[in-house]
Amino acid sequence: MKHGSLRARRLSRTAIFTALLVVLSQIAIPAPTGIPVTLQLFAVVLAGACLGGLCGPISVLVYLALGAIGLPVFSGFAGGLAAFASYTGGFLASFPLVAAFSGFATARKSKAGGIFLTALGVIVCHLLGVFWYSFVSDLSVWLSFLSVSLPYIGKDALLALGAYFLSLVLKRRGIV
Repeated sequence: MKHGSLRARRLSRTAIFTALLVVLSQIAIPAPTGIPVTLQLFAVVLAGACLGGLCGPISVLVYLALGAIGLPVFSGFAGGLAAFASYTGGFLASFPLVAAFSGFATARKSKAGGIFLTALGVIVCHLLGVFWYSFVSDLSVWLSFLSVSLPYIGKDALLALGAYFLSLVLKRRGIV
């Protein structure tokens, strides 16, 4: 019975973080580049950091699957496979990796190591996002970086670090 209870708790937490990701994805400010300013990355890092390197990415994969089947869970209430082929497809594809990095970050004893892994997740997100945007928009990688990464990377780094430190507080208090 105890093993089943633990499994149910883990499943419930994974579902809660998927729902949190859906909600925070809708807090979006449109931008002229087609890449809105959202709290998605904050939610992805928080899910990974709170749930760990396995359940965090699973939570994000469930979110992506819900969007892929057409539910309006992505920013701007978008959904469907077309979202993966749009300008934001590279960012969406990076989210499970970001969650894994942040999950491993909170498993580290060293805060410096955790910060490094969290920052690495943000870099991976931006790299995939820039390369995909370049491919879809037919712009050079450099112009894509200037358009969809440079204006956002500072905000994303701060939000990711905020999510990382919030997860440490939540874990210390026994909330997650």
